[in-house]
Amino acid sequence: MLRCISNENFDDTGFCYTLSLINGKFKLRVLYALMEFEVVRFNEMKRYIGNISFKSLSRTLKELEADKLINRKEYYQIPPKVEYSLTERGKSLIPILDSLCEWGDLHRI
Repeated sequence: MLRCISNENFDDTGFCYTLSLINGKFKLRVLYALMEFEVVRFNEMKRYIGNISFKSLSRTLKELEADKLINRKEYYQIPPKVEYSLTERGKSLIPILDSLCEWGDLHRI
């Protein structure tokens, strides 16, 4: 049976759900950094990404944590230490991130 776009709703697609989790100016950059380096501290992430404010990074990390894509591990010491890593759910995005990297390597001008 031929599908008709007038009978479909983009919001009901898996693609839309995935975008809702990773859409944002810095989310893919944070996920990429955690994929590459596994465990990263806040200031390391800020330096690595570069053009991100403390507020934007903090908000991005909180959103990714709320969506269960990253773990936040806090160490109670002085000075305080917090590390971020991918959850198992976040790690399931690695093949997709790898594909984006491969595509970029092939088509970079």
